[in-house]
Amino acid sequence: MIKKIEHLGIAVKDLNVSIPLYEKLFQTPCYKTEAVESEGVKTAFFQIGESKIELLEASNPESPIAKFLEKKGAGFHHVAFEVDDIDKEIERLSNEGFQLIHTSPKDGADNKRIAFLHPKSSDGLLIELCMEKLS
Repeated sequence: MIKKIEHLGIAVKDLNVSIPLYEKLFQTPCYKTEAVESEGVKTAFFQIGESKIELLEASNPESPIAKFLEKKGAGFHHVAFEVDDIDKEIERLSNEGFQLIHTSPKDGADNKRIAFLHPKSSDGLLIELCMEKLS
């Protein structure tokens, strides 16, 4: 079951430039940066009320973020929904006919297990499902 919007992902060209800009915009510091090698991305997180903003910079020229930036430029990339059981949610959405980029969860940033739905099956929007990793 989808519980809430967990974060919005924004593709940026350079975290060194974007982090200070967003710190000024949000009037709050970036609370975490992290590399996710499996996705070829470096991330930076901001807490805004109950939600988060994730900035994504390509760390690999073949990564999905690099391809996104090349095609569309910097800007909104994805919406992430927190789910209570990511395995069940993947199964449910697959049974509902959604096309999945990941058919099983993988490790993501900010201590999350993640999976993405393909935008072709979600009206053009890239959707990430995420769930806190269990200890």
